[in-house]
Amino acid sequence: MLKRAKYIMPAVILVLFLSLECLGYYLAGRSSAAADDTMQVKKAPGTSAAPLKGKPSALKKKISSLSPRGIYIVIDTARNRLYLKKGDITLREAVISSGSGNVLTEPSGKRTWVFDTPRGEHSVKSKIENPDWIKPDWAFVEEGEKIPSNYGDRVESGMLGDYALAIGNGYLIHGTLYTRMLGRNVTHGCVRVGDEDLEYVFKNTPIGSKVIIF
Repeated sequence: MLKRAKYIMPAVILVLFLSLECLGYYLAGRSSAAADDTMQVKKAPGTSAAPLKGKPSALKKKISSLSPRGIYIVIDTARNRLYLKKGDITLREAVISSGSGNVLTEPSGKRTWVFDTPRGEHSVKSKIENPDWIKPDWAFVEEGEKIPSNYGDRVESGMLGDYALAIGNGYLIHGTLYTRMLGRNVTHGCVRVGDEDLEYVFKNTPIGSKVIIF
């Protein structure tokens, strides 16, 4: 038995060696095939970088064609900045205050107001010098006062600064008595601007100009 084992063991080792050699050739062949496939994919028609070179410029032209023409206003409510622009040129950058996002519900629970500055595309509907503030219902609710039936009791002068630009639905770009609050989200939805910046924007923005708020 020992003599037999003496011849069997080398034979087993030889078989294992040959098996491993065959496996090595097989795996090497698979790796080469995979590499060839990769090369073929890289060289496949339609995947070259050449057609991509023109895409950024085409995209830039498309974006440019969608940009507003002439004078327009851009308002960034996150950073509280207003930009008066003419095409790609920024004519004026101003620190502003925009909507707080606070919610107010009247005691009866019938009505709720959310004090956000309206996002989206708007336009300058009108321009007003020395504007009066016509206090809406929520202003009286917020102060815990009775809502007046007399219109005259709603009018307050000197609260909105020297100028205002109306952008629709009661929202204004106007001045403020609270200049120390500029740069913060503290308003009831209107956009407050400092005196010098507001005067520049007012005098250089025609009625009908676009106002983009985000």
